[in-house]
Amino acid sequence: MRRYNRLFLGEERPTDVLAFSQGEGGGPPGHPGLLGDVVISVETAARQAARAGHSLEREAALLLIHGILHLLGHDHATAAERRRMWALQRRLLREAAADLR
Repeated sequence: MRRYNRLFLGEERPTDVLAFSQGEGGGPPGHPGLLGDVVISVETAARQAARAGHSLEREAALLLIHGILHLLGHDHATAAERRRMWALQRRLLREAAADLR
């Protein structure tokens, strides 16, 4: 993940999740519903889950939601964006958990 983060984002550190868009404006020809790829570092997710006191599955679901939100155009560069994105992540995670019961 450190290598990918450096290569694609110019960040010299590991990260927990990266999202790679398949194309702006609706995806590649013939696959209009394809948003892109989400890459999750399972090792980082496991550490974060332990720190947060929840399961690896919950952390992976949160990171997947986070990556998908990036593919949909959400960002967290500013404090206001971060508050909105984190609130949306929490809501989506709650809804996903309720659907799995």
